[in-house]
Amino acid sequence: MSARLIDGRAEANTVHARVRDGVDALRREHGVVPGLAVVLVGNDPASSIYVRTKTRRALEAGIRSLTFDLPADASEAELLALLDQLNERDDVDAILVQLPLPKHVDTERVIRAIDPAKDVDGFHPENVGLLGAGHPSLVPCTPLGALHLIKTVRPSLRGLEAVVVGRSSIVGRPMAQLLLIEDCTVTLAHSRTRNLAAVCRRADVLVVAVGKPRFIGADAVEPGATVIDVGINRVSSDAGGGIVGDVDFEAVSQVAGAITPVPGGVGPMTIAMLIENTLRCARTRLHLGETPWP
Repeated sequence: MSARLIDGRAEANTVHARVRDGVDALRREHGVVPGLAVVLVGNDPASSIYVRTKTRRALEAGIRSLTFDLPADASEAELLALLDQLNERDDVDAILVQLPLPKHVDTERVIRAIDPAKDVDGFHPENVGLLGAGHPSLVPCTPLGALHLIKTVRPSLRGLEAVVVGRSSIVGRPMAQLLLIEDCTVTLAHSRTRNLAAVCRRADVLVVAVGKPRFIGADAVEPGATVIDVGINRVSSDAGGGIVGDVDFEAVSQVAGAITPVPGGVGPMTIAMLIENTLRCARTRLHLGETPWP
């Protein structure tokens, strides 16, 4: 492998240490312990694992974590009523509703019901609009983590060409906005983009988030490019088994200058950014200004 491996676990530990220092300072100087409320609806195994991991990492950073478990058949009205209560609680600085929600619940309505100042995921339309206008407040955790990893390799992105493959509101679109703020020239592509490989080869920085295993091969990567693989795909034993990304790691790592692995790349950084966003929420509610983001 010729590419530099971008270690998301190591970088996440660095962020956690920084957040822990910030939480300690907040407690020492203002007598405040940031509070994160996590709402889980149903018993989806993957969601339960994510919630346990997020809760553990929050506690390790000194953040008070409150988990609210609702049954899978809980009504939308029950969930909205809980969010109303959490919006009003002074001991809750940040609210996370674990997605996906059951089909009978309107996800967009739930996201809009969260106080934008407590919207730790950065999904509320008000926060989306601020980011789109170039004034980031609370930014979705996965693209924020991806930006952090990019800047460990390329501290200044000014003037670079960036291609983002994937146009979801959770990753692709906010990722493109973050790169624009960093003065990149940005192309937002997707699985239906014509001549996608040629488009990707223009990139100094290539971020892939399409949810298709090994979708991007070496023919789509400019030699020396920085490649951030956001995908997490479970493949069958016939396809090699295990967890793979949206990038063909073995092939692309022979061409790229730096690349994130899957697992161990963007995933740990997503949780680290969630914890840091919780600290941001607490500081903003105390009018202390925002914690700097990458």
